[in-house]
Amino acid sequence: MTKDEIFDVVDDQDNVLRQETRSEVHRQKLKHRAVHILIFNEQEQLFLQKRSLLKDNFPGLWDSSVAGHLDAGEDYDVACIREVNEELNVTFEDSPERLFKIDSCQETGYEFIWVYRGLHEGPFNINRDEIDCGEWYNTEEVKRWVEEKPMDFASAFVLIWKLYYG
Repeated sequence: MTKDEIFDVVDDQDNVLRQETRSEVHRQKLKHRAVHILIFNEQEQLFLQKRSLLKDNFPGLWDSSVAGHLDAGEDYDVACIREVNEELNVTFEDSPERLFKIDSCQETGYEFIWVYRGLHEGPFNINRDEIDCGEWYNTEEVKRWVEEKPMDFASAFVLIWKLYYG
């Protein structure tokens, strides 16, 4: 995160308007794009990451297995594959299953988000610049945790979880 990345700024329908730096996009709360990947194992446990304290948004909070912005000119499926590799050092040949798309809102940090579901058994070689640690959790455990302590999680994950598990 030393360089200032370039993101596509998008309109209310997720159409590209122009490009801006990450810092400007976040400072001005401009609409942009991201992916979140929920990675499950064969026991249907979900891998959650605890965001690095170096992150500019939601440092030290729990989040989706993988979460990241799209680079300028990148599409969602390509970003999904890239982010899984960058954060967990896992290579997917094809993008995981698309679950649903969330429109830009305050809870997502003004990101349009495509949410994916991936399968992997681990272990993962996590990127310490992005992730402090990660653990497998049973879905009932996550459900209870989100209900009882939503402040432990990045706000986008709370929204994703509620949409996924109701």
